[in-house]
Amino acid sequence: MPTKNIAQTKTRLLLALWDLGGSQQEVKKGQLTKRIVSKGNKVADYQGVFEELRKQGAIAISKTGYSLASPKGLELLGEGLRSSEFRFDGSIVGTWAANALVKWISRISSVVSSTSASIKSSKSAIASYDDFKSTVLEVYDKLNYEYNFNHLVPIYRIRRQVGDRLSRTEFNDWLLEMQADDILQLQGGSVEDSAPDKIEDSITTVLDGLRCYARLLKA
Repeated sequence: MPTKNIAQTKTRLLLALWDLGGSQQEVKKGQLTKRIVSKGNKVADYQGVFEELRKQGAIAISKTGYSLASPKGLELLGEGLRSSEFRFDGSIVGTWAANALVKWISRISSVVSSTSASIKSSKSAIASYDDFKSTVLEVYDKLNYEYNFNHLVPIYRIRRQVGDRLSRTEFNDWLLEMQADDILQLQGGSVEDSAPDKIEDSITTVLDGLRCYARLLKA
């Protein structure tokens, strides 16, 4: 087997073994070799690849079959699939390979989604007015200091800092409640560039119209 194909053969072998359930149970030798042995080659041509993967700790070999070692086997499979040099030779890709890649991509997507959800949930939801008040005051002070707003902080910036932790309606209602409690004064005007999305993220009331800025009245 040409040296340049060894890396690709390793990845194809690991992908086939993973797709056959090799990370949970042993896969019979015939099942695996049926998938990976190319036309014109023999099983013996692949023995060096099997042995190298075994030495790397990626697979385990018994008299009857193979299994994918975790985590090394999965790590090598992921690295191989991400390699810019990985490709399937020939003009036709086997159905098993295409389906296995779809399954692998689905697995990775699930991991990414799960990780993103964990990161997002690390900021707990704001469930009460008191929590909202303390959070808004903290954000107000931070924005006022970092951007030198001179105590006239754009409401859209406050919303975008805390808005993913509660609904838009709750944000509006509780910010207006902070005004009613004489904590903040909500002032009119317009945002610096009159951007529609920034205006939308400000507050509009029936009586007072558009309010774009918040000024702290008391701590």
